[in-house]
Amino acid sequence: MPMIRSQLYRAILSLVALVVAPLPLGATDHATPQPPANSPGNPSGENLPAGLTEPEADGEAGRDLSVRRFQPRSRLVLPRTEIHQAKFPVVDVHTHFFHKLRHNDEALRDFVGLMDRNGIRTCVSLDGRLGDRLDSHLEFLHRDYRDRFVVFANVDWQGDGADDDPASWACLRPGFGERTAEELAQAVSRGVAGLKVFKQLGLGYRDFDGTLLRIDDPRWDPIWEACGKLGIPVLIHSGDPAAFFDPIDRFNERWEELSRNPSWSFHGEGFPSLDELLQARNRVVAKHPQTRFIAAHLASSEHDLKQLSEWLDAYPNLYVDIASRISELGRQPYSAREFLIRHADRILFATDGPWPETRLHAYWRFLETKDEAFDYSEKVPPPQGLWQIHGVGLPDDVLRKIYSENAVRLIPGVAQRLAKP
Repeated sequence: MPMIRSQLYRAILSLVALVVAPLPLGATDHATPQPPANSPGNPSGENLPAGLTEPEADGEAGRDLSVRRFQPRSRLVLPRTEIHQAKFPVVDVHTHFFHKLRHNDEALRDFVGLMDRNGIRTCVSLDGRLGDRLDSHLEFLHRDYRDRFVVFANVDWQGDGADDDPASWACLRPGFGERTAEELAQAVSRGVAGLKVFKQLGLGYRDFDGTLLRIDDPRWDPIWEACGKLGIPVLIHSGDPAAFFDPIDRFNERWEELSRNPSWSFHGEGFPSLDELLQARNRVVAKHPQTRFIAAHLASSEHDLKQLSEWLDAYPNLYVDIASRISELGRQPYSAREFLIRHADRILFATDGPWPETRLHAYWRFLETKDEAFDYSEKVPPPQGLWQIHGVGLPDDVLRKIYSENAVRLIPGVAQRLAKP
């Protein structure tokens, strides 16, 4: 009996130990499984116990690989054409010398040297907001380099209104369109050569009721009409890449980019669809046939060149620039080459710079060669999709039109600058 009681006692102690033993780290009373930190099911990294970390998704030794760390090195052995200068003189119609250089004289001097090395004769800066900034921007660019830069004005939608009170903005006051038209006339008399409209019209600026201002709101008609009468083009950015209007999920081809920059997403309630934005812009183009419009970034239809081609056929006063879009054109080289040749009279060279010299070399290589599978950007990871591009090898007559001839026809002051030795 004593032996039996002893064995029973030990059994009871063992059972108690199992019941009161501490739960495994990270477990709960209900044994609910927790996703590992930084996994798709647990992006915030919560619920991992202190002292424990998720194995790094670096792809090493068969581990999972995060798309953020995916930097494949191509094993293709292909011809490589080094081009350090454009074949013909270039006009870059889409640059930002206030937003990117902040009126730094040394940076401007360095970039003019880069222009010289690459064959860029003239840049169009799109940062001349009406008001005091226009004065300082003209002074910054024209003090030493008047023959190298053309300036476009910007509409000052806010005026003296408060940042956090859109209802106080100048654009919502009666007569705003007419006042802006008068300001543009004064700016043109001082050498301004065009108007740039940013994508916030349609995606950012708001009306009294909180809804987004429409691109085709008739309140802006006096502005578009004035540009036609003054003989200056309107370079308008409407929309953004199509992927920015899709959910940020595993099907989105720009997931990596949007996951780093979620504010670039225009998906969901509160935003119009991309098609609604582009149709509104097209209605403005159709309504003002005497005004020439340059739709920035391939009119935000770089993903559908057939649609863009139809627009160019339908609207003889519509032009497009290729700023920051060789990443899209270069992954569809056959369609892109056909498009660029067919509409050679309506396409303008543009970069959205100033960029480092390596980026410019990618533009020359894309347009002038038939090289395959090369990087469109010097950045790691590439900023507009995890892919490479292929060159389109355009004929010389097409290159001349895109590089400068179309800008000469469209933008006041460009011809005179190109004529300078």
